[in-house]
Amino acid sequence: MNRDELEGKAETLKGKIKKATGDLTDNDRLRDEGAADEAAGKVQDTVGKGRRKVGEAIEDIGNQIKK
Repeated sequence: MNRDELEGKAETLKGKIKKATGDLTDNDRLRDEGAADEAAGKVQDTVGKGRRKVGEAIEDIGNQIKK
């Protein structure tokens, strides 16, 4: 797991907490912020996964070349 994945997961969690708090307090602004944070976190996590997959593919190619 890389930095983008960790930060994305943290941002997603923060968004879920904000959204739930907004629901409990009937605060539309907080609920909307939470939804935005959650979406941004999911994007960052996905980017991190993509980067990791590319890195793993490059490493696999390097290993194949060494054989």
